[in-house]
Amino acid sequence: MGVIDESGHLAGRAGADARRPAGELEAGVLAALWAADGPLTPGEVQGALGGSLARTTVTTILTRLYEKGAVTRDRSGRGFAYTPTEDAPGLTARRMHTELAKEEDRSTVLARFVSQLSDEDERLLRTLLDGEAGASGEAISDDRAAFGRDRTGGDRG
Repeated sequence: MGVIDESGHLAGRAGADARRPAGELEAGVLAALWAADGPLTPGEVQGALGGSLARTTVTTILTRLYEKGAVTRDRSGRGFAYTPTEDAPGLTARRMHTELAKEEDRSTVLARFVSQLSDEDERLLRTLLDGEAGASGEAISDDRAAFGRDRTGGDRG
């Protein structure tokens, strides 16, 4: 059994073999891609992360992110260079939508989600749904138009 360091992680040899929390590696790789000025190869991502992960590990993470649609890739020499498909808020919104899509009783899920919002978040959501300008300065109806979707989530002709 390993020793827990001051950051709450396992230290020493046992810590080196311990699995990181789900999504932590993906989040780090995405952060490196978001900070970049353009596409990055696995070796460049590894360097941006400080070299703490093996290149093969970074490549595996990038491949999984590609399979999930979170990054795109283009040939770069014998390998690929990767680019995130969305910014951090866009990715979070997609994850929320994916979780909602897993449930048959969407009405109950949404009702419980809204009931757990802070007053401030509830006001923001109401403002966005009413089509008024939000914190980003864009109305949600503008976002729907940009993605070709109406208020029900259906495709526009």
